[in-house]
Amino acid sequence: MKKYPFYLTAFLLLFLTHCKNAENIESETSIITDAAQEPALPEDFQDVTTANENTESYAEWTENPFESPTKAPLSTFSIDVDNASYTNIRRFINNGQKVPKDAVRVEEMVNFFKYNYPQPTDEHPFSIATEYSESPWNSNHKLLKIGLQGKTISTSNLPASNLVFLIDVSGSMSDENKLPLLKRSMEVLVKELRAKDKVSIVVYAGSAGVVLEPTSGSEKQAIINAFDELEAGGSTAGGEGIELAYKIAEENFIKEGNNRVILATDGDFNVGMSSDNEMEDLIEEKRKSGVFLTVLGFGMGNYKDSKMEILADKGNGNYAYIDNIQEANRFLGKEFKGSMFAIAKDVKVQIEFNPKHVQAYRLIGYENRKLNAEDFKNDAIDAGELGSGHSVTALYEIIPTGVESSFVPSDLKYTKVQLDESNYDEELATIKFRYKKPNGEKSIEMIKTIEDQSVALNSCSSDFRFSSAVAWFGLTLRESKLISNTSSEAIKKLARSGLSNDEDGYRSEFIRLVESVN
Repeated sequence: MKKYPFYLTAFLLLFLTHCKNAENIESETSIITDAAQEPALPEDFQDVTTANENTESYAEWTENPFESPTKAPLSTFSIDVDNASYTNIRRFINNGQKVPKDAVRVEEMVNFFKYNYPQPTDEHPFSIATEYSESPWNSNHKLLKIGLQGKTISTSNLPASNLVFLIDVSGSMSDENKLPLLKRSMEVLVKELRAKDKVSIVVYAGSAGVVLEPTSGSEKQAIINAFDELEAGGSTAGGEGIELAYKIAEENFIKEGNNRVILATDGDFNVGMSSDNEMEDLIEEKRKSGVFLTVLGFGMGNYKDSKMEILADKGNGNYAYIDNIQEANRFLGKEFKGSMFAIAKDVKVQIEFNPKHVQAYRLIGYENRKLNAEDFKNDAIDAGELGSGHSVTALYEIIPTGVESSFVPSDLKYTKVQLDESNYDEELATIKFRYKKPNGEKSIEMIKTIEDQSVALNSCSSDFRFSSAVAWFGLTLRESKLISNTSSEAIKKLARSGLSNDEDGYRSEFIRLVESVN
């Protein structure tokens, strides 16, 4: 018995010696392997690894070219009140990251900001304002701004709401800037509800289910508690969740009311119906029910912007990216009425430029909202919605007749048009709008003539100068081939000249973002 300690000690010494030898061999092997592989690795190996881990997706597109009014006399597009692109770009810049080109949708950047357009005074739900001045990024070119201002309806006069929240609780939503931020964001929205409003909550992960049956907006704490109890886990059966949410919305449909599904997700659908085409077909079918759609995007790293935008575009809806609680307060609180209550749907714009004054034109942004000329009067073609108090801005860059520019498209042999010199001398363009009432199926048309009267850039409105600066910055982020001046100092100077109407400080924040990129 007395020999056991000796044997035990000897055994431990042998074991430790063996481990040490194995460790040395492993270390030497690792050094040899690393040394052998090192020449084959790229110098920026760490950056390559990081890029592979980022699975965010954005739809690829090409910016609108200049077109001749003699060859393409009509420019037709759907309005877009979304502003997800701007807040997503803000997230990239604030994180010190390069902004992906395809994440930049210039019209959504411009439409993030409020502009001082007049309220409508006639029977139509929106007013029209235009302004014509100089292009800040291409000398000798002009810029036409078209602004729509939706009628602001008081909260007491808004119809009752039937809101179905469709919440993604899959495993990909566990990050702090996803489901936890989503819960806090929903508290902002719930505070805006009235007793006559009703709320339901559907969740989806591996499967979909109802966690809150239709509940009066007066029971705010019960609604907030239902959100607080949500936890993330599982894969993402997005299609099944959408089916269930619309089913509940239709079962509780309020005639002449505001019926809407509010989808909150990072867009990472990976179970069941998940392709863009399948989702598009599903949403196009569901919008026939009269239920509108709002899409709220959260998170980063695996964010699927391409899918989110498709859903909103095809579902008579709007799309916002919530990058922080301040944005939740803005979109779901201060702009609740504009975000959740439609006053017009399928709003289309068609403009005809006068070749006497316009040599070439191009629409800035709206690439994925362009329509065929014949779609304008086709009531079966879907277009964007306009909410209470919402404004929409569109910019056209124009090359006046007689101006030399390398961007002018060459004329074709058989498309030259001779204008009667006595006709339309003062007209730059004629612009038409079509829209439907929220519950209507037949569109209503509005027409406005724009005179060929340009104002110097320093004499036009601060809104014109600021919106031009935002578009200019977006074009530089897109690395546009159609702008001559890319000076960030010039962009900041123009933006500073348009700093009025900045109660919330968003315009000042924009200037800071421009400074951060350069």
